[in-house]
Amino acid sequence: MIYAFRQATIDEIDQIWTILQQAILRRKNEGSQQWQDGYPNPEVVRNDITQGHGFVYLENGTIVGYVAILINDEPAYAGIEGKWLSEGDFVVYHRVAIDEHHLGKGLAIQMLVAIEEYALQQGIYSVKADTNFDNKGMLRIFEKLGYTYCGEVYFRGAPRRAYEKLLSA
Repeated sequence: MIYAFRQATIDEIDQIWTILQQAILRRKNEGSQQWQDGYPNPEVVRNDITQGHGFVYLENGTIVGYVAILINDEPAYAGIEGKWLSEGDFVVYHRVAIDEHHLGKGLAIQMLVAIEEYALQQGIYSVKADTNFDNKGMLRIFEKLGYTYCGEVYFRGAPRRAYEKLLSA
């Protein structure tokens, strides 16, 4: 298998939205409240891509994952109830989703490792993320990859668990 990680293009929005819809349904079927309020939606994905924040993970040229990546740009993180490990530059990612036909291969972990490599390429040594309290899969991934729980942040009025991982060159 050949894997690649790159910026998404606008003509890939339909494929990306299909993957996100699958993830939204998985969250619902697992009893999670995450992503059950109309977010994310196609307009969010379009904005990700047009602003250069949308990234895809590919297996043999086929899109199997999606994530939005931003640098130093998450206003909700300034209001953390808790404390971040670092105060400097950071990469933050949102909307992690893997195609349902490719689950169980560890692709989410591979994609998050690719995000860490992306951060280092930008000269940034902090990666921050958050997830819903009931997203057991993502919580396990944070643990496996050595993220530290830092506290709670709020999105659309709901608390989310916030994590940070410090990287070394």
